[in-house]
Amino acid sequence: MTSLTTCADAETAAKRAAGEIARRLQAARRERGGAHLALSGGTTPARTYELLSAELQDWQAIDVWFADERCVGPDDDESNYKLARETLLDAAAGLEPARVHRMHGELGPEEGAASYAAELREHAPIEDALAVLDVIALGIGPDGHIASLFPGAPTLQAGEHELCLGVHDSPKPPPERITLSLAVLRAARRCVLLATGSSKADAVSAMLDEPSPHVPASLLRRARLSVIVDDAAGPPPLHR
Repeated sequence: MTSLTTCADAETAAKRAAGEIARRLQAARRERGGAHLALSGGTTPARTYELLSAELQDWQAIDVWFADERCVGPDDDESNYKLARETLLDAAAGLEPARVHRMHGELGPEEGAASYAAELREHAPIEDALAVLDVIALGIGPDGHIASLFPGAPTLQAGEHELCLGVHDSPKPPPERITLSLAVLRAARRCVLLATGSSKADAVSAMLDEPSPHVPASLLRRARLSVIVDDAAGPPPLHR
C-alpha cells in the first residue's frame, strides 16, 4: 500500500520529505555499510534538497545518482545536476566527489544512457541484473510523468533489465533527455514522491488510481512508495 502523507503547506511537505530521505539513507548505511540516493530535477524538489543538506549532517559512504537529466552541459540552467549541486551537493558535508554520479547529458540521449548504465553496473548494488537504489526522490508532472518517463512513451515498454534510456521526443523542452528506466524505479527500496500546489492535484489523484501507462507515476511499486503532498496537491477526499 502507498504511504500517503498530507502536510499543511509546501514548506512543511519539503521538510517531511527531507526527513524521510535522511532517515532511510541513515538506515541503509547502518544495514549495508553505504547508501545510494537518486535525485530528480524540477522546481518542487529544490527546497527539499536545501533542507536535506542540513538534515543529514554526514554524507560519507553515500552515492548520489540522478533519476533523469536534460541533454545539456552540467553548467546549463536546464541541468538537473546544476540544480542539485547548488541546492544540495555543495553543502553536503563529507560527500566524496567520486560518489556523485552525474548523467552526462552533453553526450546525447543514446551515448549518455549507455554510459550511465555502465556506471550503474560498476558502482550500484545489482540484483537480478537491475540496479537497486536505496532512495529515489521524485517529483510528478501535471501529466503524471516521473523522471523523464512520459505518458504513453515507448520508454515505458523497455525491457525489464534496462537500466537507463535515451529520450528523443520529450513533450517538455528540451526534447532530448536521459532517464532511469521504470524497472529501476520499481526496483528501488523506496521512492519518495513530493507534490505541491493545486496544479499537481489531478496528477496525484490519477497516480493513486489504477495503474496506467497514461499516468507513469501510477506504475511505481506501491508497497515501496511514499507520497508526500501539501493540502493543495492532495486528492479530494483529503479536503473533506
